[in-house]
Amino acid sequence: MDDTNSLVARCIAPVNKDFLRPPPPPLRNDNNNDGYHKNPINDKKSKRQQKRERREEQKSAKNLCPVVGKTGDVTCCIYKDKCRFSHDIDAFNAQKPPDVEGDCPFFKTQQGYCPYGLVCRFSSTHQPATTTTTPPLNNTSEVNGLTKNVQKLLWKNKITFPKADAKLKTLGLKVMSNSKRNDLENKDDGGNTAVNKSDPSYDNASHEVTSDSSSKLEEGIKDDGIDEKFEFDVCCPQKRRKTSENVGSAEPVTVITEAGVGVTEEIDDRSCIKAEPEAQTDTVTTETGVSKAEPEARTDTITAETGVHVTEESVERSCIKAETDTITPETDLSLKLHPREKKLIDFKDKLYLAPLTTVGNLPFRRVCKVLGADVTCGEMAMCTNLLQGQASEWALLRRHESEDLFGVQICGAFPDTVARAVELIEQECSIDFIDINMGCPIDIVVNKGAGSALLTKPMRMKSIVEVASGTVDKPITVKVRTAYFEGKNRIDSLIGDMNSWGASAVTIHGRSRQQRYSKLADWDYIYRCVKKAPNTLQVVGNGDVLSFVDWNNHRTEAPELATCMIARGALVKPWLFTEIKEQRHWDISSGERLNILKDFVHFGLQHWGSDTKGVETTRRFLLEWLSYTCRYVPVGLLDVVPQRMNWRPPSYYGRDDLETLMASDSAADWVRISEMLLGKVPEGFTFAPKHKSNAYDRAENG
Repeated sequence: MDDTNSLVARCIAPVNKDFLRPPPPPLRNDNNNDGYHKNPINDKKSKRQQKRERREEQKSAKNLCPVVGKTGDVTCCIYKDKCRFSHDIDAFNAQKPPDVEGDCPFFKTQQGYCPYGLVCRFSSTHQPATTTTTPPLNNTSEVNGLTKNVQKLLWKNKITFPKADAKLKTLGLKVMSNSKRNDLENKDDGGNTAVNKSDPSYDNASHEVTSDSSSKLEEGIKDDGIDEKFEFDVCCPQKRRKTSENVGSAEPVTVITEAGVGVTEEIDDRSCIKAEPEAQTDTVTTETGVSKAEPEARTDTITAETGVHVTEESVERSCIKAETDTITPETDLSLKLHPREKKLIDFKDKLYLAPLTTVGNLPFRRVCKVLGADVTCGEMAMCTNLLQGQASEWALLRRHESEDLFGVQICGAFPDTVARAVELIEQECSIDFIDINMGCPIDIVVNKGAGSALLTKPMRMKSIVEVASGTVDKPITVKVRTAYFEGKNRIDSLIGDMNSWGASAVTIHGRSRQQRYSKLADWDYIYRCVKKAPNTLQVVGNGDVLSFVDWNNHRTEAPELATCMIARGALVKPWLFTEIKEQRHWDISSGERLNILKDFVHFGLQHWGSDTKGVETTRRFLLEWLSYTCRYVPVGLLDVVPQRMNWRPPSYYGRDDLETLMASDSAADWVRISEMLLGKVPEGFTFAPKHKSNAYDRAENG
């Protein structure tokens, strides 16, 4: 017993001595014994080299034309010989890797249709008698995709944000030029534009927000000791002044009121999306959950959040300009919901899966939903990247139909970028709430003034929450840490005001930014914050929940706590949700754990694709997840139950070979597990996990 207490005191998992084994010899970096733990920095290629390799790869036989691959007919490609992809089916089949064991993730569920056809790595299971090239109706179970039309408009800066701009003006927030925003965000880039964010004067920027629109009013602002002139757009949210630029022909449209009376009005160009000639979709919907029109459709409908339907018989491809002063449906403040009328999310006692960068992807969230999660949230997305139309960032907002209570998490440094991002998200996505990250400790985020850097600027925190909650009708939640610096907690002094700012809920991670993930979370401080919070503000605790015992203790210590957010605990043991609901320690077998990994692979192939690229993408995300699951110690092997988050597992034998393999912290063993599910890895394959948490290490950040 003394030995057990000694191990626990040293944060070492007390594994039964009958299962202990000598630790494996350390791997030498120069020999690279496992073949997979290569330093990714040494293999990093320049963007120009990567682009050149992509172009060369497109011309090779292994990159078959998508149309030819789907149909199997080389005559179906409209580009013929000018196509940049290969049309040689025989050459493609000659170099195609062996098929993966198992059934195609699409063929049976989509009635004989596979969107990847010949390039599918499960094509041998396609039955020719039932194969079809016509996709079934409603063949997708995912929403929140970025359409090409919207992406083009974002690229060209052709989308206006009337509600965000009106709210910014109402709050008296100034609009900064693009050049100044770039100067603020490009700190430490080595140029003369670096800004000292630790200077007290930098906090004054909490009342300055940036603008992507062209400037109309010049005003001098002194910031960081530099006098510059910035131009501002002070357009009234309800009326548009007559100028030489906005006076022009406008086509009348019919507004159908609730009483069914048609009223002819003209649309202000600040309440619509400026369409380009390439854009063919004529339906714009701001109410989430309504699908866009097909490219061939010519019905022109704009549905505003207010419930007013605007129909157009013919819409020019350029933005319509108002001829007279009008009040547009989208900016009519009389139709705006009062904050008390907003739909609120009840987090009380719900199992909340935290937004997890990289590993909290859609297939992983589906696994957690199967195992009992109630609330899910997408990975953190940067507001600036969303407004630039980056497809990789918009992919973080995708939602599966099984996620019945789903939110997205965004991160931004300035009120205007956050306001415009939430307006765009509410218009384009089907979501239940929007979470604003104000606790991310990553350097690249903090250096831009976002994430936990906002903890040092409470006035900017207030501006961001106020403008976001005033722009959209969806509930706004906030995720914070206890403080920026260790020992200087400050959330307890702000939590009493967050509800008046417009936040519906706040999640408190019981660590400071300086602490990162070292030491245990400070739940005593979370309890103090809960008692100071108003009754109308839901408080969610976060940190080190790894068993139903942890969950029960936190709920008992602070009954006012709405719920506990589960983050790394879900990565180590995703069946934690089942344990909490059933109030038991699940001594899960290695076979049951393997079945969970199989479900992830199946969901991953449906999400990322069943071709070679999709298989390897699924493999890499599986390996990222395995870098966490190896920390789990089976209940039957522990002398003390339950396992704690800061316990470091010793080297031990499992109860079978598979359990021993799953306990390994070697990347080579993780790859072997992936080969059991996705076949052999390609030649020259390397892997190093992105996230190497220092939960087991000493604090090195001050």
